[in-house]
Amino acid sequence: MIARDSTYQRAAWLAELRATLSLGWPLVLATLAQTALITSDVILMGWMGSEALAAGALGTNVYFAFLIFGIGLVNATSPMIAEELGRKRHSVREVRRTVRQGLWASVTVAIPIWIVTWNGEKLLLAIGQAPGLAHNAGEYVRALQWSILPFLLFLVLRSFLAALERPGWALFIGLLAIPVNFAAAYALMFGSFGLPALGLIGAGLGTVISSTFMFAALALVIVVHPRFKRYHIFGRFWRADWPRYRTLWQIGLPIGLTLTFEVTIFNAAAMLMGRIGENELAAHAIALQIASFCFSVPLGIGQAVTVRVGRAYGAQDPDGVTRAGWTSFALGVGFMAVTASLMLFAPHLLIGAFLDVNDPKNALVVDLARSFLLLAAIFQLADGAQAVGAGMLRGLQDTRVPMLYAAFGYWGIGLPLGAILAFGTSLRGVGIWIGLASALAVVASLMQWRWLRRDRLGLVTAVPRDVQEAFAA
Repeated sequence: MIARDSTYQRAAWLAELRATLSLGWPLVLATLAQTALITSDVILMGWMGSEALAAGALGTNVYFAFLIFGIGLVNATSPMIAEELGRKRHSVREVRRTVRQGLWASVTVAIPIWIVTWNGEKLLLAIGQAPGLAHNAGEYVRALQWSILPFLLFLVLRSFLAALERPGWALFIGLLAIPVNFAAAYALMFGSFGLPALGLIGAGLGTVISSTFMFAALALVIVVHPRFKRYHIFGRFWRADWPRYRTLWQIGLPIGLTLTFEVTIFNAAAMLMGRIGENELAAHAIALQIASFCFSVPLGIGQAVTVRVGRAYGAQDPDGVTRAGWTSFALGVGFMAVTASLMLFAPHLLIGAFLDVNDPKNALVVDLARSFLLLAAIFQLADGAQAVGAGMLRGLQDTRVPMLYAAFGYWGIGLPLGAILAFGTSLRGVGIWIGLASALAVVASLMQWRWLRRDRLGLVTAVPRDVQEAFAA
């Protein structure tokens, strides 16, 4: 009997590993493709010079400070759909209603974000950035901001396919978007093919073009593909479903705030770097872009674990929840151990993608970027643990307490510590990165502590959808 149980457990864990890898690798590559869109823009900005790179970094930080909230909000569609499919494998109507309200939420949140980001230059001046940098960054954001709505709509559709465990089309379209973005941005930035040379504004418009392409292409696939068109995702789009809309906000608002707390501490770090010096800001942009590219892997795994845990949650399978969570955790943290080694032992190879490391004019920026990468290597494990840990809890639709953990770790500990070390000691930019590493370690620890106590906290027992909607109503 013991041997039979052991064999069953081993088979169950191996099955979960295969399912997680099958779902996870397209999501990881899709996330890497999205990161590559911004990375290609950063590379093109570097070709324009360190001043353009610094202004682009400021503008990107303003843009993401608001976009990330919308991303978190619409990502609530993923655990909601996964829970429904776990409860009722062939559900159509409920899935369609959730996707529709995710699209509604995208429009709802995009409008106020546009209003705020249109005044990006004023925001940067208000927090003490140099007028020249603030102006150039503000012009870039005014072009870039129009990519918000098509990108959020694309994410809702991608969440739909991910919850169906069919993310391949989103990956394919995301990969196609990379050359579309690079070609459009290059042509508009440097005036190729008879187009005007728009500089940073061209980079923003290139992102608008690629985001619109991703949404339109994925929408077309969903409408015509035999496996997806039976859901009639865009049918009766105007029909309201206020209880489900409120439920989406109840789950998605904390996710959005959690991601906002995380991203804005990096934005605040960039602002602090800007006050230290232009070279520090350029080096920070390079090191952060490298770290963000590596972070895309556990972030994609975190999206996969939300679906896997969500399906087990909907099926009221506590053992399945456990297997789904720990399998993804091992994959995410294991990968980050590899990237940490690369940052430690080959920093010049990574930095060389952004700047000529042999050019004496870049020597100071290269040295600073190398120092920042050493600290980024240290916090890679914590970054992977908190990303996957948050996805594990989202699969249980547990989002409010993790939001408080993020607020405490990032803004209660990380930012104050980084500011004190940067301006109260001689560490300067290195002090800011020490604060970032400390914040990630605290949040990762708290997320795992809550996951370990999920049974005691009553997080595993699924709540039927009709009960949720009655409560929301």
